[in-house]
Amino acid sequence: MGSTVRLALPRDAEAIRAIHNHYVEQSTIMFDMVARTAEAQLVWLEAHVGGYAAVVCEDETGTVVGFGSLSKYRQRSAYNVTVEDSVYVAPGRTGAGTGRLLLAELVELARAHGFHSIIARITGDNEPSVRLHNWAGFDLVGREREVGRKHRHWLDVVVMQRMLNDAATGPVEGPPGRDADPGT
Repeated sequence: MGSTVRLALPRDAEAIRAIHNHYVEQSTIMFDMVARTAEAQLVWLEAHVGGYAAVVCEDETGTVVGFGSLSKYRQRSAYNVTVEDSVYVAPGRTGAGTGRLLLAELVELARAHGFHSIIARITGDNEPSVRLHNWAGFDLVGREREVGRKHRHWLDVVVMQRMLNDAATGPVEGPPGRDADPGT
């Protein structure tokens, strides 16, 4: 039995928080600057339901090895047809296909909830995430230069997008020509 992806539950809060806080404290791939408290993690989880769901990936032992979520893209009403995705894999668990499983599920959830497109905003030096999103049918639509600063580094943001109503983007399992190992 391999890894499985499912909707996140309150019992997953601590595992999600541990993964989240690792990337907050140890990397530049997440723009959050302050580690999340247990209470804040529960509030975040309660807000990620329905069309703005959070999912987790469990390994064969039931250990949460990654999480992902869909979030509101922008506050103005005209943007309600678009969501933003986030995918994070536990340290030491990257490269095993967890990111692919999570992102595929998020794409399907977004489609099932009637969204028109998904945006990914990725730190410019996070090549594994760029490859992951490319594999899943996302196209590069822009680059924002030095829009963030963390750990004394200026950070670019790569913007990628997947249209959900266009058959040309192909299946979630990986469109033709996008077979590169995403490393996540």
